Amino acid sequence: MKIEITKDQERLARIAKALGHPTRVAILSFLAKQKECFFGEIHEVLNVSKPTVSNHLSELKEAGLIQGTIEPPKVRYCINNENWEKAHSMFNSFFKENPIEKNSSCC
Repeated sequence: MKIEITKDQERLARIAKALGHPTRVAILSFLAKQKECFFGEIHEVLNVSKPTVSNHLSELKEAGLIQGTIEPPKVRYCINNENWEKAHSMFNSFFKENPIEKNSSCC
């Protein structure tokens, strides 16, 4: 039997990769708690270097989890609500559709 990788699986893997670093998880947690888009320097809030935060923000934007609007000299960042809900749903579905056997003798 040959397994075909679906578009949803590719999307889920992309999101999982974006969540695969503690700084990115911290950024998402911070932005999710904001009542409105954050307009400031995230590197100051998280005490991480500006270039490091910039790289992590790019990864999160590429995954579609956040969005940003450039308003020189700063950028306004917030959670992309639509994609956040899709990611939530995709992870829930993945775990529901792929339960493990509790009495498995594997390993």
